[in-house]
Amino acid sequence: MRWEGEQESDNVEDRRGQGGGFGMPGGLRTGGIGIGTIVIALLGGWLFGINPLTILEIFSGGNPVVVEQPQGRAPEAPPGQPGRPGVQADDPARSFVAVVLGSTEQVWSSLFSASGNRYPAPKLVLYTGMTPTACGTGNAAAGPFYCPGDQRVYIDLAFYRILRDRLGAAGDTAQAYVIAHEVGHHIQNITGQMDKVQSARSRLSEAAYNQLSVRLELQADCYAGIWAHHSQRARNWFDTGDIEEAMGAAAAVGDDHIQRSTQGVVVPESFTHGSSTQRVRWLRTGLQSGAVDQCDTFNTRNL
Repeated sequence: MRWEGEQESDNVEDRRGQGGGFGMPGGLRTGGIGIGTIVIALLGGWLFGINPLTILEIFSGGNPVVVEQPQGRAPEAPPGQPGRPGVQADDPARSFVAVVLGSTEQVWSSLFSASGNRYPAPKLVLYTGMTPTACGTGNAAAGPFYCPGDQRVYIDLAFYRILRDRLGAAGDTAQAYVIAHEVGHHIQNITGQMDKVQSARSRLSEAAYNQLSVRLELQADCYAGIWAHHSQRARNWFDTGDIEEAMGAAAAVGDDHIQRSTQGVVVPESFTHGSSTQRVRWLRTGLQSGAVDQCDTFNTRNL
């Protein structure tokens, strides 16, 4: 993925090195956990969700872990900005995130404008370990997530190392897919789809709500594919094999793949994000069509 030198978004908020353990109204008490607990939490199946509180009821707290660089770049130099531990002027990891976020802003602004609307872009927060959010205390154990309460995407960049080493999804395009998926949740929020799903929660059984959650996640995958479709047309920045990286990431975070890897048994009725096949299918649907109306996962029987 040829991203170096591309335009960066101004909507990246860098909180890395600011420490953790912040309290929030309605949030969670935090303690100390290490990278082992983070991996267990991630592999336990709570990946790419919209609310970190579910998993944080089990694992709360967190310690900083090593930040992963986008593929193909040299390791980070020691921090070089006084008063901002962990952040330096020459920061390819931050630049990569800002470039991908900027591309999502261009794609979705154009699509919204074509329908006579304005796209309110989300902020993206980089943090280490823990950070306050409108959804409670955000924690690295939750993986990347979107908080509808403050319209922000939250990412601890250490997740990219886990994505590569523990889930087998390496490459900068796989990392870009993570961001585009979370921005997909932002689209669902500002268009009202997320509210519809959340309002149905109290009326449904756990199994029925899980099915709605799967459809929400698959739609976000489809929206990620739409971003890839239009950003490639605008920038031609994906090389041969890049799209396969994104497909591999989608497959790696399928509920069946995670359950089989962690517990040896697949329980479809407990799926909340969709199978590997489903995630790849809907990412590909968005990629091939580039059309929002092809991402209606809520009115199709065949997921």
